[in-house]
Amino acid sequence: MNETYKINIDGYQAELPILPLPSGIKICFFNLHGASEMTEHCGKSLAKLLSDCEVLITAESKGLQLCHVASRELNHKFYAVARKSKKLYMQDGIEIEYESSITTGVPQKLYLSKHDVDLIKGKKVGIVDDVISTGASLQGLEKIVETAGGIVYKKAFVLAEGDAADRKDVIYLAKIPLL
Repeated sequence: MNETYKINIDGYQAELPILPLPSGIKICFFNLHGASEMTEHCGKSLAKLLSDCEVLITAESKGLQLCHVASRELNHKFYAVARKSKKLYMQDGIEIEYESSITTGVPQKLYLSKHDVDLIKGKKVGIVDDVISTGASLQGLEKIVETAGGIVYKKAFVLAEGDAADRKDVIYLAKIPLL
C-alpha cells in the first residue's frame, strides 16, 4: 500500500504520495505536471496574493504552469522564465549559480534571456514556484532578479515544506511536513 498525505490547498483537496529521498528523508511529493484542475486552482489562488506585482518570474519546470495561470489572471502579457540550461536565444542574457535544493543535491545555474531581463528591470517582481523547502531554489531566483535589476517584491508558493512554513518573507497556500 502506498503512503499518502491528505492536504487542503486553499479549498482544493489532494492526496500527495510520500516518497523517500536518498538522504532518508521522506517528502510529500507535489507534482502539477498534467494536473490541469489543480494547477488552475493553485495559480488563481496565487494570483490573488500577487495582485500588486508588476511582473512574475519562475524557474523551469514545475513553476511554469503556475506562473502562466497567475500571470493570465493578473492580465500580464508576459512573465519571465529562469531556465536551467542556456538556450540558443539566451546568448545576450545573464546567468547565476546557486546552491542545490533538497531534491537536486548539486550546485545549479539559472539563465535569463535579455528579453526577460528587460521585462523585470526596475519592476516589482513576484517569484512563483510550487514548493519552498530549504530555500535554495528561491535564493537562485532572488539572485537572478537582483542581477537583472528587478525588485524582489513577493515570494509565493503553493506549499511550504517543513521549517519553510515558519519563514516570514514568503507566502504560501498550505504547508506540508518533512517526514
